[in-house]
Amino acid sequence: MVFQYIESASGSRTKREANAGFEGRNHRLRGRMRLFTYLRRREWTPVLGCGLFVGFMAAGYYYNVTFVQLGLLDLGTRLVGMTELQVSTWMAALALLTFFVAVASGVTMDRRGWSSELLVKFRLLFGVVALQFLLTLVAPTIRTVPAFGAWILAASVALGVGIPASFSLAVDLVPVEDRGYVAAAITAVAYFAANVYPLDWRIEAFSAVMVAAMAPGAVALGALASGRVGVANRLVARLARQHEEFGVGRFCRTETGERTGEVRPVRTRSFAFWGPVVLMFGVFFVDSLGFLRIIETPSFVLGAWQSPDFSDHLALGVVHVVSALVAGVLYTNFDRNWLFLWVFGLFSLTHLFYTTDVRTAAWFPALAGGQVSPINSAVYAVAVSFYTTLNFALWPDLSTPETVGTHTAVGVGLAGWLATFLSTALALYFETAEVTLLSHLNVVNALALLLFTGLVVAIYLRRLVAAARGDDVSSSPGVRR
Repeated sequence: MVFQYIESASGSRTKREANAGFEGRNHRLRGRMRLFTYLRRREWTPVLGCGLFVGFMAAGYYYNVTFVQLGLLDLGTRLVGMTELQVSTWMAALALLTFFVAVASGVTMDRRGWSSELLVKFRLLFGVVALQFLLTLVAPTIRTVPAFGAWILAASVALGVGIPASFSLAVDLVPVEDRGYVAAAITAVAYFAANVYPLDWRIEAFSAVMVAAMAPGAVALGALASGRVGVANRLVARLARQHEEFGVGRFCRTETGERTGEVRPVRTRSFAFWGPVVLMFGVFFVDSLGFLRIIETPSFVLGAWQSPDFSDHLALGVVHVVSALVAGVLYTNFDRNWLFLWVFGLFSLTHLFYTTDVRTAAWFPALAGGQVSPINSAVYAVAVSFYTTLNFALWPDLSTPETVGTHTAVGVGLAGWLATFLSTALALYFETAEVTLLSHLNVVNALALLLFTGLVVAIYLRRLVAAARGDDVSSSPGVRR
């Protein structure tokens, strides 16, 4: 009965009506979620689509970042017996292979028209999840370097195909106006779950929990991708039509002048695309370079991510949720560069806190306690929630259905995975080279400050150029007009 009602409600909306409704708002985001309108009208198809996207992306992000980044390190060093330097080399190879596979997959999706075919993307994702399920299941049994290398190769294929296939779902499932809020929901769910239900960072514990969690998701995704389940087929058919309304991203439309709302796709080779790529690469690089050293310092994690007190985990989870919601509001109403400024500034602040604690412990041992202030991890959580929200919303908003495969592959593959694992490899190298904790964190803080200052200068120069050309710069800095 529910799906019959969905079909009748959705079928009444023609493509012309959908586009007219979008253009009637002059393509400006006013802070009001369209999802609430759908709920009030009982149009369940887009509501279910947003729910599916949040579930897929939150689960995928938690798995790929936590399992691969932390579990793989434990697997290589403890079970296989490699040194941290050897593991860092393999992780760098994983990053490079993932990036190349992602770009090849994204370009192929765009050229073959798969980026506009929801059923094809569901089938690609089902293949990815099935492969990752098998990899997760066998990971604790690996004991040799060749087997570890084969695991890396297979994981690279799964990750590379999964990046454009998953992120491109936004053009089918998420209204443009709601992407900041939906990205905030993904971030909140992923990090709240990660903090409230902390895992033992050993590969055996990771594998057991992940296999149990992935099994029902794989079954549900298999039903959507099979083409043989009537209810699932009807839902996919209705969701597949939404890209006609949701497909053109926020930054692919003009927002000022007489032709407000005109579609102007962001070209892959343009500065409008590569500027955010460079900035996001810097964000991921700074985060991973600092975090891997932080979580290996007992005084930093015993009062936060590895605390025996559940209230500490709950507090961090709540901080992530609130920060993600704030980031969603900021993304919706402000220019993306100002959110990047917040992120770099917060990373600079949190590493300043950590380095101050290290210096205090070295200079005044009597004043140093067993654990650092919980403010440090809280500020870190805010920064992470901000940039994660930005990462989920930015790439679809720089794309159309014809370019979303390539843009998400390059954006997430280069600025996300490649930056993350290259910085992880560098962090492991620093440890092998016996770089002190203070020196390591000083490098991270210097990078964050450099990126923050560079972005401030770039924004200032851009406004000077706009003023010289006679453009209107009288509005509040960063506010979307």
